[in-house]
Amino acid sequence: MRVQPKPLNQYPWFIRLFFAKQKRTYGAVLDPGLLWARSKWVFTTVALLYGALNRKASPLDPALRSMVTVRISQINHCAFCVDVNGATLEKRKVDEEKILALQEWRQSTLFTPTERAALEYAEAVTYTDGDITEAILTALRSHFDDDAIVELTGLIAFQNMSSKFNAALDVPPQGFCQLPDLGMDD
Repeated sequence: MRVQPKPLNQYPWFIRLFFAKQKRTYGAVLDPGLLWARSKWVFTTVALLYGALNRKASPLDPALRSMVTVRISQINHCAFCVDVNGATLEKRKVDEEKILALQEWRQSTLFTPTERAALEYAEAVTYTDGDITEAILTALRSHFDDDAIVELTGLIAFQNMSSKFNAALDVPPQGFCQLPDLGMDD
């Protein structure tokens, strides 16, 4: 990593509570959390935003949210994000064949029309030369209402921020995903 975390006892007590939850959830404190927490206010805000986007009452299916985050992570060359989001995708019972096909979802018959619409939109938002065309919006609207589109857009923006943060600081994977390399775009 290009920036090293502080020793755990140097973080404020309320941030160490977040770390304890990460340890219960993932079996380890997440390296990006240790880096974000070097700024307690930024960490707290990012953690709250993540919680809002990943809540059970989200209008977006949990597996779809994970597919979108893995795909964005691949595009942004974030090995940590591919690892942790790939593990979440596995836990959400997505078929291994589908997970492994995610990088080339356009050529695969494994993805539903809803997943295709969300992935196409995620790629259009993520690539800097992407264009949000009327066709993309029409496809989205056939599967999602406006509230869900806003939530999907927020998730895409958050994952872009997160994966670019981790890639810039060279945060390595922590070994969460049990699948072979899920790859990243060239």
